[in-house]
Amino acid sequence: MTVTVLVPTPLQKFTDNQATLECTGSNIAELFDSLEESCPGIKKRLCDEEGQPRRFLNLYVNSEDIRFLEGTKTPLKDKDEVSIVPAVAGG
Repeated sequence: MTVTVLVPTPLQKFTDNQATLECTGSNIAELFDSLEESCPGIKKRLCDEEGQPRRFLNLYVNSEDIRFLEGTKTPLKDKDEVSIVPAVAGG
């Protein structure tokens, strides 16, 4: 099963400057582990100490925010697209 991950520019230093990766995982938590295997150091930027997504990141599975799905337990299917989007704030 292959999932496409869209990586924002600030994290591309961990992906050898690739904006798109093909990874595996049956849910978001497993996807984080798969990303860490292929891109060492990225998981620390994505997750806190409990393995939850950092507050300043939004994750979407096929345009659906995982906060409104099942969080890191959100199931993934073959050909799903996961977008990592840094939160933007300002005034």
